[in-house]
Amino acid sequence: MAKAAVQFLCTDCGYSAGRWFGKCPGCDAFGTLVEEAAPAAAGKGRSAGTARPLLRLVDVEVEEAARIPTGVPELDRVLGGGLVPASLVLLGGEPGVGKSTLLLSALAAMSKDRRALLVTGEESTAQVKLRAARLGGAEQVEILAETELETVCATLERERPDVCVIDSVQTLYSSELGSAPGSVGQVREAASRLLRVAKESGVATILVGHVTKDGAVAGPRVLEHLVDCVLQFEGDRYHAHRILRAAKNRFGSTNELGVFEMTGTGLVGVPDPSELFGRSVGGEVGAAVACALEGTRPLLLEIQALVAPTDLAMPRRVATGVDPKRLAMIVAVLSRHAGISLGSADVFVNVAGGVRIDEPGADLAIALAIASAARGMPVRDGTAAFGEIGLTGRLRPATQAERRLEECAKLGLGTVVAPAGTAARGKLRPTQVETLRQAIKAGLDAGGKPQE
Repeated sequence: MAKAAVQFLCTDCGYSAGRWFGKCPGCDAFGTLVEEAAPAAAGKGRSAGTARPLLRLVDVEVEEAARIPTGVPELDRVLGGGLVPASLVLLGGEPGVGKSTLLLSALAAMSKDRRALLVTGEESTAQVKLRAARLGGAEQVEILAETELETVCATLERERPDVCVIDSVQTLYSSELGSAPGSVGQVREAASRLLRVAKESGVATILVGHVTKDGAVAGPRVLEHLVDCVLQFEGDRYHAHRILRAAKNRFGSTNELGVFEMTGTGLVGVPDPSELFGRSVGGEVGAAVACALEGTRPLLLEIQALVAPTDLAMPRRVATGVDPKRLAMIVAVLSRHAGISLGSADVFVNVAGGVRIDEPGADLAIALAIASAARGMPVRDGTAAFGEIGLTGRLRPATQAERRLEECAKLGLGTVVAPAGTAARGKLRPTQVETLRQAIKAGLDAGGKPQE
């Protein structure tokens, strides 16, 4: 009897090899190659495919289908206005962050005027009902407890619900494959079949996916390429607030941000996160308010910094919610162009509320918080800042400054330190500065008593 062919697949990147490696040649990860049975080769007598006529793009007829509102405004914002019919969405997040709770709330809202189906492979129907009773309003949601891929696909093709949630894609398995559920081959097969069913049957499908220890979606990278939208649910289970972002979206922007608060009755959207994250106590040393922009939403965030003498040969630069490389650059510019010596001090920076900042418009507020902590002087009361810092110490204007100024005025901030060229908006006139040294002079309260 001929020996069954096997192949080794990387659980992180999907790299395939004929033998086992300790380190994956594709992504350089250690211990990620697992053995799987190779797919059977096609027979020689297999008939060739039928050629199909070609079309020009000008002849293609497009039917603009109306989006399906999820009933959760923050989720709709991140999706770009709601679910697109026949689309495939992947939602990933840490265990316990609230993925199942969020989607059950959305299904409960959509089930009032549409057919909504929940396919659960991790929990029993009794467990789901207990959560639904706590959330309320989910009586019309249909549920199927099944992990066999063929049964799930057949049910979707027969029932054709408007919306379906698969919780989770790692629990599905196909009997045609010899590997265990959650392996690279099983996840790839489940995603490709569900994609075909979603497109052919017109079912808007949401897949719940596990994440790795680095926070990336678990499984082969092809999983993210197959789906139409990739959502990332971030947050600590021990904190009340959660952040929803779009890493990929074929039908909308990837810069939008959704903010939720975990309560006893489920996740509740936070329509005004600036009021939540942007409030700071006046006179505090090492605290500054940044006006960042997440998609079309301006967001006021409190930046906290601590500068302390170091006992190490190499000072530490620790960032929470800020890119560590960006922090190292800001510290270097402060030392070189602003006269603030940080070469023998540890610098810690934190964004209050567990939010992560990626845009360069928050550079100036981070620099003001560090300068305040280093000099022991608070930032002027009622002051916010935004602007990008260059390596020469000169400030560059931030995008959509008008929206940022409107948000600052809405929260009652009287002063905004911004790069030169930022136009005034309403009654709020920004304090325009050209260099980082001028910004520190304008932003710190020189009349306040320095704190040791």
